[in-house]
Amino acid sequence: MRIASLLPSATEIVYALGLGDDLVAVTFECDVPPQARLDNAVVVGGLETEGLTPGQVDALVREHVAAGADLYQLDEAALRAQNPDLVLTQDLCHVCALPAQRITDALADLGSAARVTTLDPHSLDDVLHSIVSIADAAGVPERGQTLVDSLRARLRAVAGQVAGRPRPRVAMLEWVDPPFAAGHWVPDLVTAAGGESVLGLPGGRSAEVAWPAVSAAEPDVVVVTPCGYGLDAACEQATTAIHLLPPYVPVWAIDADGLVVRPGPRLVDGVEALASLLHPDVIGQRCGDAVRRVR
Repeated sequence: MRIASLLPSATEIVYALGLGDDLVAVTFECDVPPQARLDNAVVVGGLETEGLTPGQVDALVREHVAAGADLYQLDEAALRAQNPDLVLTQDLCHVCALPAQRITDALADLGSAARVTTLDPHSLDDVLHSIVSIADAAGVPERGQTLVDSLRARLRAVAGQVAGRPRPRVAMLEWVDPPFAAGHWVPDLVTAAGGESVLGLPGGRSAEVAWPAVSAAEPDVVVVTPCGYGLDAACEQATTAIHLLPPYVPVWAIDADGLVVRPGPRLVDGVEALASLLHPDVIGQRCGDAVRRVR
């Protein structure tokens, strides 16, 4: 089977299922594992945001959305050349990836009979089900179940360690200029890690909030998890939060792309990382390369 993955998270799932050799096409953001972009055709490009501040990125995105312009570009010729049997896409967030209808229309224009599997997880449980969906679509259902069983076992282990302990109030900020409270599956990660999510709506979209509202939510800890960025960049953005929050609120940064915003297997790593900062006396600081205290 020839697989085209138009989502970084789907690419990670494909490799986690041992299907890397079947992958033929990816996006410019598919960087885990690194060989994803080296060994496969890149058929989706996006906005150039390197060197822009968070505020400038937000303004650029809003400008494109207001004008009805595409945030991502599909290279239809490159996709045709790869002749995929299975295309993995999404319809959850038009700011995060090409919408599924755009892919369906393009495949129809190309005369392709490729099967399209659309992944739209809103919760952590949905993410685990999406792994099974990809495995089923690729004809390896047993691999999907095995992987999900192992991930659920790790979640149960964390749940057992934090059971009965006080739950710190956690504000997860997906962006800082302007601030956005993380939604979708992110509140589930906080709950699974032994915390209580504030501001973010479980299963709902990420929502813009005002800095006074973040303070008014009375978080015990703020975690900056900017969509599209790793730990070092998250730390840089967290410096903004430091000056706009009460001085007694601890502020942490996390490898957002790796552990929080991409709905794939590494979300369980994110749960373990969050648990380590919320309950260090029980979990221990095992994720120093994934989370960092900024204040």
